[in-house]
Amino acid sequence: MEQYFANPWVLAFLAAWVLPWKGVALWRAVRNAQRKWFIVLLVVNTLAILEIIYIFYFSEKKPANRQ
Repeated sequence: MEQYFANPWVLAFLAAWVLPWKGVALWRAVRNAQRKWFIVLLVVNTLAILEIIYIFYFSEKKPANRQ
């Protein structure tokens, strides 16, 4: 397993995968005033699995105001 993480491309791919998901999840948690979710998402690193679950299932969806 260590051989995979020794490759810098694997680390770059993981960072490119995790950072956008974490950013969106943290942004939604702040916008929805969900302090507990924000802390959990900030501290726990789950390779974006927890962030994806939060974004699609637990965050409030805002109605689109298109006119």
